[in-house]
Amino acid sequence: MRRSIRPLDVIAWIPYVALSAIHVVALAVDSPLAAPTKLTLMPLLALPILLAASRLRPRAVLSLLLGALLFSWLGDGAGTFFPGGPELPLMLLFFGIAHIGYIALFLRHARIRPLPWWTLVYAAWWVGMLVVLGPHTGSLFFAVAAYGIVLAGTAATAARCHPIVAVGGAFFLMSDSILAFRLFLPDAMPAWTGPAVMLTYTIGQGLIIWGVLRTLAKEGAR
Repeated sequence: MRRSIRPLDVIAWIPYVALSAIHVVALAVDSPLAAPTKLTLMPLLALPILLAASRLRPRAVLSLLLGALLFSWLGDGAGTFFPGGPELPLMLLFFGIAHIGYIALFLRHARIRPLPWWTLVYAAWWVGMLVVLGPHTGSLFFAVAAYGIVLAGTAATAARCHPIVAVGGAFFLMSDSILAFRLFLPDAMPAWTGPAVMLTYTIGQGLIIWGVLRTLAKEGAR
């Protein structure tokens, strides 16, 4: 049985897509809109999930999806929500929890095939990032290394899912890779890489959610 796409399912994506574009452009032109629009992104990405909530089975899927977005949102706004705290360690913590949620989701509920052999490239990515950036991370070396493991884990386990999810995981990893170079080797990174971080991030998060919802919708229609 094939389930048709409801108009509301499409409409629910419009706010996220629109604000993502506005945010990236605001970053590119150094607009004051950049900061507030960033904090709207993950709540808006939750709209398609909430609209599909009654159709998501098992119920743990809803918790994992919303939990991953919640901690991503906290990571996005770590400096705003916790002005007296260490921003980068808090970002690593919150996004690390978000990635663990995604990994649990990909391993248990959204997988459609075995882990492809080519995902070994993500292990190579992790080693390469530590070799290049490790000497510049100082006291954050172990935190960055641990975060790299869960980030690579998200990208790798996403490859077991729908191709849309796999591409989303790769974009998420690309975003954090660019961000890492901007944080630890800032003099080597041109200005355009700032908007590139958020462009790849919003694409990655959006594709992950879209792909997971598409997979679960097909399963529910059987």
